Amino acid sequence: MTETPNPNIIDADTLTGEMRPIRRAVLALGSNLGERMASLQGAVNAIADTPDVWVTGVSPVYETEPVDCPEGAKTFLNAVVLIDTTLAATRLMDRALAIEDAFARERSDVQNAPRTLDVDLIVVGDRRSDDEFLRLPHPRAAERAFVLQPWYDLEPEAEFPEWGPIADLLEKTDRSGLKRRDDLELELQ
Repeated sequence: MTETPNPNIIDADTLTGEMRPIRRAVLALGSNLGERMASLQGAVNAIADTPDVWVTGVSPVYETEPVDCPEGAKTFLNAVVLIDTTLAATRLMDRALAIEDAFARERSDVQNAPRTLDVDLIVVGDRRSDDEFLRLPHPRAAERAFVLQPWYDLEPEAEFPEWGPIADLLEKTDRSGLKRRDDLELELQ
């Protein structure tokens, strides 16, 4: 099964003839270092420029208090991007990491350390993965208002695999540290 507006659509590689289903994917973006808005916009542009990826929606921007971050971490800007893609989940993860690297993301052993850019795969169609490189669906996103609220803004009827409707999940989250920034808007170019 695929997660697209038309599940019968299949992309065929013209060189190999390989059939690849188009899957709906949800990506969460976040930044709390440097030029936060520029990093988010750059991520949207890079995602849109990815071969075999079609951006179908970009959420409003939210400013959020850090969650499970080291003391003194600054507020985040967060958004969600919806895409349709024929890329395998592992290739999409490779692309997400490359986009983070392009925006000088520094990786450390400190969990949830401040970052210039975070690009998380939340769901990729009906794919499941539980290895160190890729966990799908994202293991903590169903509990995080900074993912659920922007996703809800784009797809209020969406369901989080294995957890249920995002509207129900959002009701259970603490949204006190979440502020919609209508003065900031990500553009799809």
